[in-house]
Amino acid sequence: MNSYDQIIKDIKNKVYSPVYFLQGEESYYIDKISDYIEAHVLSDAEKEFNQTIVYGKDVDVLSLISIAKRYPMMSNYQVVLVKEAQDIRNLISKGDKDPFIEYIQQPLASTILVLCYKYDELDKRTRFAKAIAKHALIFTTPKIYDNQIPEWVNQYVLSQAFRINPRAAALIGEYLGKDLSKIVNELDKLMLNLKKGDEINVSHVEEFIGISKDYNIFELQAALGKKNVLKANRIANYFSANRKNNSIVVTIPQLYSYFSKVLSYHALQREHADNKTIASELGVNPYFIKDYEIAAKAYPSHQVIKIVGYLREYDLKSKGVDSSADEGELLKELVFKILH
Repeated sequence: MNSYDQIIKDIKNKVYSPVYFLQGEESYYIDKISDYIEAHVLSDAEKEFNQTIVYGKDVDVLSLISIAKRYPMMSNYQVVLVKEAQDIRNLISKGDKDPFIEYIQQPLASTILVLCYKYDELDKRTRFAKAIAKHALIFTTPKIYDNQIPEWVNQYVLSQAFRINPRAAALIGEYLGKDLSKIVNELDKLMLNLKKGDEINVSHVEEFIGISKDYNIFELQAALGKKNVLKANRIANYFSANRKNNSIVVTIPQLYSYFSKVLSYHALQREHADNKTIASELGVNPYFIKDYEIAAKAYPSHQVIKIVGYLREYDLKSKGVDSSADEGELLKELVFKILH
């Protein structure tokens, strides 16, 4: 499988593929490769006549083939970048003769055609996908899971010559989700306010990204884990009053994940697993194991099972199943049941 690093290395060394097919649910690396090709393959003078950027919704297959078959002017290459290639009309032909497959099988050596097929992957069973796999350079963005975001944030920050506190990395992941482009944009803005080598902490995240350090899902989990009734209710009230950024529809799955891990912690403890093994099994940074240890002491297994049941119940209620209650009130009820 072609990796992002290898593709960029080859481009730097002027080793090009006539057809790049960049696909996957996560658009960040697709954009990075496409942007790098756009910026570095041709000189500024060459770009004027030899670089074409089109969007899938604005082009059909025959028009695209016609563009790809042009010869460069006063340059060794022409670059054709197709943004949102998934929107190309009739990209995958159902007929016996497919002119695009014919082009992919014998592409013009002087054309670098880049297809950015976002948010999805080709059906590998189709003739088009088989032709791409055999004759083009195909890159599939690695699927990233929620529990991998904090480590991804950590690695990105290190690559920019900064450091980040594990709780700050986890907080960014929880609030910005899996949109890597959005995460990078926010981190880049934050790092403009710090010096190289500085450690990003929760206070920086609050100040420069706008995530409250006192009223967030981690603080709610910590308050519930410690059975801190006053603080948990205070955060629940804040969430109820600020629903735009603290919707119960988002909060409940996060609490469900948290208490599911507390339940798993109990099981792993019974197996006498060490902290490193527990962290690996839970998919969390070892930094957070202490939080689960505290919660496990506060809630025996049978009580955690009951809490998981409450979370399922209130998840349905928050979606209007057997309930018309205001979501703020539902959250307060849920927090009360968890604590008592």
